[in-house]
Amino acid sequence: MPAISFEFFPPKTDEQRAQLDRAAQQLKTRGPEYASVTFGAGGSTLSYTGETVARLHREHGMEVAPHLSCMGGTRAEIAELLAGYRAAGYRRIVALRGDLPSGMASPGDFRYAAELVRFIREHSGEHFHIEVAAYPETHPQAEDALADLRHFQAKVEAGANGAITQYFFNPDAYFRFVDDARALGVTVPIVPGIMPIGNFSQLKRFSDMCGAEIPRWIAKRMQAHGDDAESIRQLSAEVVAGLCRRLLDGGAPGLHFYTLNRARPTLAVLDLLH
Repeated sequence: MPAISFEFFPPKTDEQRAQLDRAAQQLKTRGPEYASVTFGAGGSTLSYTGETVARLHREHGMEVAPHLSCMGGTRAEIAELLAGYRAAGYRRIVALRGDLPSGMASPGDFRYAAELVRFIREHSGEHFHIEVAAYPETHPQAEDALADLRHFQAKVEAGANGAITQYFFNPDAYFRFVDDARALGVTVPIVPGIMPIGNFSQLKRFSDMCGAEIPRWIAKRMQAHGDDAESIRQLSAEVVAGLCRRLLDGGAPGLHFYTLNRARPTLAVLDLLH
């Protein structure tokens, strides 16, 4: 089995915390390399990220990678977070530009993820393994694909050790992106981000927001099953497992699963990959 990792988001209620614990309990049996924890939408859950990371590390025994976002953070605040994460024994960070939190006028001291990566290196040397984001289908706010690739190159040159991609369903987009990055001299591992399909209408909403394309054939096959939940679950797992197989056969260095704090859709995919 290739190296796998999981992404979780910070729960806000007791019910969500219980759901996270259940998912982590089940998913850790698959031997993940680490678990990353997001900031939540628009950076609004900054205070929850640390709690969730500590919970996964202490109670579930996972290696963890907190997400760190430029947006809304001063140099002093980010330095304090880094010092805390280092003291807790964490060795990984996912460094992102992030979205400006709603209602916040100032983007903070860093405008781009490359500046944040550089600051982490200045502050913590080589202590952290830094992952950054990559966009095989181009970041929705990028001027064009080449500009997007140059931003990615800048993050790596600033000191990133690896990258996790936005999720996608077209493997050729990933292979093309990797080839283009290699042509620019980028040599770090680029791990595909995988979105197991739990709820198709929710996936369509997410995909519209983040610019991930759902191929027409997937949408049409989903529609063909109507309200048959079990058939949709099976088809979803087969579609995503097929994507994973194609990526691994083509040389992808591992798989990073966006779990949405649910174990079942991810486990269904992993079971088909064995």
